[in-house]
Amino acid sequence: MIDPRLAEVVKAYDVRGRSPEQLDAALTRALGEAFALETGVDAATVEGGGTVVIGHDMRDTSPELVSAFADGVRAQGGHVIGIGLASTDLLYFASGDLDLPGAMITASHNPAAYNGIKLCRAGARPIGYDTGLSAIAERATAFLARTDLPEPSGTYRELDALSRYSDYLHELVPIPVGRRLKVVADAGNGMAGHTVPSVFASLDVELTPMYFDLDGTFPNHDANPLDHSTLVDLQATVRETGADIGLAFDGDADRCFVVDERGEVVSPSAITGLIASRALLTTPGATILHNVITSRAVPEIITENGGTPVRTPVGHSLIKAEMARTGAVFGGEHSGHFYFKDFFLADSGMIAALHVMAALAETDGPVSELMARYERYASSGEINSTVDDGPAILRELSQAYSDCGQDRLDGLTVTGDTWWFNVRASNTEPLLRLNVEGDDEAIMARVRDEVLAVIRR
Repeated sequence: MIDPRLAEVVKAYDVRGRSPEQLDAALTRALGEAFALETGVDAATVEGGGTVVIGHDMRDTSPELVSAFADGVRAQGGHVIGIGLASTDLLYFASGDLDLPGAMITASHNPAAYNGIKLCRAGARPIGYDTGLSAIAERATAFLARTDLPEPSGTYRELDALSRYSDYLHELVPIPVGRRLKVVADAGNGMAGHTVPSVFASLDVELTPMYFDLDGTFPNHDANPLDHSTLVDLQATVRETGADIGLAFDGDADRCFVVDERGEVVSPSAITGLIASRALLTTPGATILHNVITSRAVPEIITENGGTPVRTPVGHSLIKAEMARTGAVFGGEHSGHFYFKDFFLADSGMIAALHVMAALAETDGPVSELMARYERYASSGEINSTVDDGPAILRELSQAYSDCGQDRLDGLTVTGDTWWFNVRASNTEPLLRLNVEGDDEAIMARVRDEVLAVIRR
């Protein structure tokens, strides 16, 4: 039985909740102890104790939660390496580079009132609810019930991982010389304000930084580029400065969205197609993953370039596991997460940004022209609807479109000759998420409105 306080914050892929109201130091310490046991770094299972690497974002509650989590690990005899302020992909890099379990204190793109913990095993291998997170919650429940707290016995030391991370990314994605790009980057007061200066320092680019001050209150806009209303300032600055490209990162900088020279948002599916094409130049015939809501253009592009497309459910722990199973070199999600075999199968918004910049630097034209070959269909974007009975609506939609192709890989996907749609439930809220794509805008709009009429009536 999981403590109700833990059940509130332990989600499908991570720990997330309002802090300190839901996620406080006591819960975080208990989770740290449980994580030490789950990953085998406690002194009872590893002679001399193992080690955990911990990073954190810029939220006001993060330092206290880092300290509590570290105390939990150390209370079980484990040792801690603190890398300090970090993006989530920097934490994944440290976990992979050091081959140690890792914990990132962050609530990603959520508002200022939230905080959370993303966990991974040694080598940045993912931990989801069914692959360790539920067991961690069960163990933490027992620790919460104690009246005495063991004193931390393990050690704590600090490590600067940022410079090694930057060097490694440049090895993975070298930017061609010859064309000096004008780049606007919007960190949204999140962790890209910490990592972009280091990564870009050795690049021959003219960088216009936006909202690089680390501020967990997000005074300018939410650090959630999936919500295109947060991109307005970036779009305006790109147009005003005549920049070649705009980059928008979320709060923990593991996602990146791209704005072209006109200020138009580039589809993450198009970025998936671009990176897949580049990957297949160096690894011919490779497997590339894409999730159920990426554009139909993505598997087409992968096949046209001699690769093998594999369709997956939405969710980072699921995609990382499938990458390991299939040997895929790259995977893309329409939410702006991009996964790389050479980056410990982990996702990195920064690597995706470097790939787009490298491809652009190899041409003389604008981003819009570069990406046009990867954008083939009209998309609705993700449309959320609050519902009382999601399963009943999915059954009704399945019956209404019974003469069309259907599958249940993730929610319900229905496919017609010139369109498709996917409806899936949120893991954390009473929402259904709809994505529709059609051969043109009129077809997409017709199907979108038909499906919404069923979902929202």
